[in-house]
Amino acid sequence: MKSFGSDNHSGVHPAIMAAIMAANQQHVIAYGDDSFTQQLTKIIKEVFGKQAEPYLVFNGTGANVVSLRACVQPFHSILCADTAHIAVDECGSPEFMTHAALRTIPTPDGKLTPELLLPHLENLGFEHHSQPKVVYISQCTELGTLYTPGEIKLLADFLHGYGMYLHLDGARIANAAVALNKSFKELTVDCGVDIMSFGATKNGLMMGEMVIAFRPELAENLKYIRKQSAQLYSKMRFAACQFLPYLQQGIWKENAEHANEMAQMLRNRIFEAGYDKFTQPTQANIILLQLPQPVIEKLLAQTFFYIWNEHRHEIRLVTSWDTTQEDVEHFMECLVSAS
Repeated sequence: MKSFGSDNHSGVHPAIMAAIMAANQQHVIAYGDDSFTQQLTKIIKEVFGKQAEPYLVFNGTGANVVSLRACVQPFHSILCADTAHIAVDECGSPEFMTHAALRTIPTPDGKLTPELLLPHLENLGFEHHSQPKVVYISQCTELGTLYTPGEIKLLADFLHGYGMYLHLDGARIANAAVALNKSFKELTVDCGVDIMSFGATKNGLMMGEMVIAFRPELAENLKYIRKQSAQLYSKMRFAACQFLPYLQQGIWKENAEHANEMAQMLRNRIFEAGYDKFTQPTQANIILLQLPQPVIEKLLAQTFFYIWNEHRHEIRLVTSWDTTQEDVEHFMECLVSAS
């Protein structure tokens, strides 16, 4: 049975699985010296621009840690929203691996602005305080909200004025791109993003994420940082080969469009059933909703999802590339019976 717990719960797209099987032939040189990885590097430069330097890693936390390590020294600090993935769901890994302080900032919608950041840019140059050096944002946010290109550019310009970097976690960037009708480049390089985590596991891949640096000084030591962070994959062809059809055949777009459409369908059906306490707009494939506690308990007995905030009786529902209308209807049947 499919659930709405996470888009990580979904399987692998058939074309991606076929690509893995096709790559599973003969011997190739390990650690990225293979034709698949070399071809992927060329494609990434076509998608993001010639300055893009990609480095494949195992997972999203690894991508975030490697990206942040490229940006900071141990005396620096990393600024992020209090709901950010690196603050909530990475078990302290960013602080453990970078030795930099993590500073969280409360936000109403998971999004940072120059106004929210400004009070945290004090004591610059004062050796008694950690020095802010990079801001982490995610697209989409953990609340399912989106940054417009203008909002990202405003942040990047603001941070560059302080000699700081902007790191974008793109675990769900495909969902954001189709929702905003923008290309990956228009949401990153063109907005002034300095380094990003490019995710696809949530959108049809089996495994493998990517760090992409857009500034030479951030790319300079990434191969050493990746190795030291235990993120260098020996049989890298099996990560690289998945991204080839994903990008070349438009699988990223097809999958993300479908997941977003299913989220809108599910939200509309929930609203029609009389539940209207949505706590955030559904801009991509994430729904945040408050339900009565008895309803949540009965619903969990029939289907799986995560409780986002126990105190507010708030749940999070996430649609996937393989979510169907039948899955939506099954959830609604469970919700009605739990009411």
